[in-house]
Amino acid sequence: MKFLVTISRDEDGMWVVECPGLPGCVSQGMTEGEALSAIEEAICLCLEVRAEQGIPLTLETCQIEVPV
Repeated sequence: MKFLVTISRDEDGMWVVECPGLPGCVSQGMTEGEALSAIEEAICLCLEVRAEQGIPLTLETCQIEVPV
């Protein structure tokens, strides 16, 4: 499976990665690479827990560009 993630830096300089298709699936790292590796593991664990609990594996999401 492939998932879209968002990545940004917080006020302390940590990289924060979220997976919109899996609510609550968030990870972080000191570097962008660490954060991306950590979210891979987090996604696998989220999918495992959702499967065990009989929750749909993902939510449908879409990306929309909004000009401002």
